[in-house]
Amino acid sequence: MSTTPLAAARRATITDVAREAGTGKTSISRYLNGEMSVLSPELRARIEAAIERLDYQPNQMARGLKRGRNRLIGMLLADLTNPYTVEVLQGVEAACHALGLMPLICHAANEVEMERRYLQLLTTYRVEGVIVNALGVREETLRPVGGGGIPAVLVDRSVEGLVADMVGLDNRAAAELGTRHLLDHGFDDIWFVVQPFEQVSSRQLREAAFREVMRGEGGKGHEGRTGGTGEGGTSGAKGEGSKGGARGHTLVLNLGEPAAVERALAELDRAIDGAGKASRIALFAANAPVALCLALHLKARYGADWQARVALLSIDDPEWAELTGITTIRQPTYEIGYRAVEFLHERIEGVQTTARDCLLPGELIVRASTSR
Repeated sequence: MSTTPLAAARRATITDVAREAGTGKTSISRYLNGEMSVLSPELRARIEAAIERLDYQPNQMARGLKRGRNRLIGMLLADLTNPYTVEVLQGVEAACHALGLMPLICHAANEVEMERRYLQLLTTYRVEGVIVNALGVREETLRPVGGGGIPAVLVDRSVEGLVADMVGLDNRAAAELGTRHLLDHGFDDIWFVVQPFEQVSSRQLREAAFREVMRGEGGKGHEGRTGGTGEGGTSGAKGEGSKGGARGHTLVLNLGEPAAVERALAELDRAIDGAGKASRIALFAANAPVALCLALHLKARYGADWQARVALLSIDDPEWAELTGITTIRQPTYEIGYRAVEFLHERIEGVQTTARDCLLPGELIVRASTSR
């Protein structure tokens, strides 16, 4: 009776190769590790032929664990649906290919508990390092990585209490660039619209920079409004006035809670509808998901010519922004991903320095939205 089906159903092992080549497993291991000088030409030829006949594929994970190196790195992502994340991943994958690393992608879908579980999982896989772009992960959750544990590099946002390299946009400079552009173009009522920012450092920096620019030198304060976390209601918080008298407001838009989004957008509608004809209103979206939510709402409420009524500027430069003529601040996403892997590779190879912050500049892309 033929045994071919059984043999075809099982992957060949190093023992099978040794038996086929008429040698021991030690010689096969030396061949696979490139130690050719200790093997005779005739033995090398037999091993090579046996590997080809059996279609042997080495178990790279097992080999890596035996050597203490598996070339696996983990990447923890808060939101894979965000175009920013996808673009950063392109840089990560390119750098991994160049440096001989294999990324293990974990998508937490903006769930803090999922972030914690994935971090635990990555440690069990004994990854050599971790790149973290997370939503609400805390220092105690990250304790197994960074510091004396697995090397870690943070992307876009820092984590309080964790000492690690960080690569991302220069958030302060980007928010200042966008705010000054709106002021220079004569907008006198500017709303900074941002997702809840209490636990996300990049959002905090952008919102703080907006307020600082709006305060201006010698400017007088104005009453602004800001939604509480997930509320989108009036809190009576102080907005800031610029030197020329422009009014600044911060509005929180919690995209994860539809009811809160509805309340925040209603507040914005009241401000737009109540503005005088001479008032020029601009919305400054803190990222692309916020900008898309605003653009869809404004088009539905005011029609295709909504930009004649209110301007929109966004940090991030998604493809649809060019189609609709939205002014943006483009992030160097590919470079952010590439540099993050380079930093991590250096740590894996034993580089010992103080934690480094690599802050890259954004590029202002002016389109019709703010130039009318």
